[in-house]
Amino acid sequence: MKNLSACVYIVGAGPGNPDLLTVRAQSILMNADVILFADSLVSKEILQLCKPDAEIIRTANKTLEDIVPIMIGEVRTQKSVVRLHSGDPSLYSAINEQMQLLSEADIPFEVVPGISAFQAAAASLKVELTVPGLVQTIILTRISGRTEVPAKEELSSLAAHQASLCLYLAARHVENAQAKLLEHYSADTPIAICYRLGWDDEKIRVVPLSQMADCTHKEDLIRTTLYVISPALEKFASGIIQERSRLYHPEHTHLFRPRGMGK
Repeated sequence: MKNLSACVYIVGAGPGNPDLLTVRAQSILMNADVILFADSLVSKEILQLCKPDAEIIRTANKTLEDIVPIMIGEVRTQKSVVRLHSGDPSLYSAINEQMQLLSEADIPFEVVPGISAFQAAAASLKVELTVPGLVQTIILTRISGRTEVPAKEELSSLAAHQASLCLYLAARHVENAQAKLLEHYSADTPIAICYRLGWDDEKIRVVPLSQMADCTHKEDLIRTTLYVISPALEKFASGIIQERSRLYHPEHTHLFRPRGMGK
């Protein structure tokens, strides 16, 4: 992929660790002419992959009205442009309006997915968030702050499912989040508080739900924090062996493993 097209590549940088970049993301970064990156959220180590003469533009202090014209102008001069976002672009990355404006300007773009914080959290915790007989649903959500959550998606109603719930962008509103969660989860439900996953200063604390706010304040976590609330954590903490998946069970047959095979 040495000769990139003159277009905008919206790339997911993952949660922080450069090793978690996809191969495609890495290849694009190594060959792009211009990189616009959210410098308050994306690890600067990732920029070491860029070619020496690439133009690096920080965007933490810029608005959409500053960023989009830069991307459009660079592509129109036949340059390849990377818009580097933290995590996965499909989650809380504000790419919708960028894609709309690029389309209106007839600027081609491609979205390159990345690892999200909830996936990195599960890996670090060594848990599976979908356990047979226990939980089969993952809810990715946030709590209302400067950006309002639709009424039908309020945290208290989502918590009623008691699924594996991954709560983004809630550290500044942790007391409110804790109160809503306690409407449906017991106070002693283990939760994982995950700060700056994949960074050198990563912190993960597993505490009872009743201590969610206190721990957040004690650790002085105000941003880049993910909360994981899941029945899988409760079973993991207790050491109880969960129900076995049917996928690799000797009694489970399918197209590639017909009955009698492997005996």
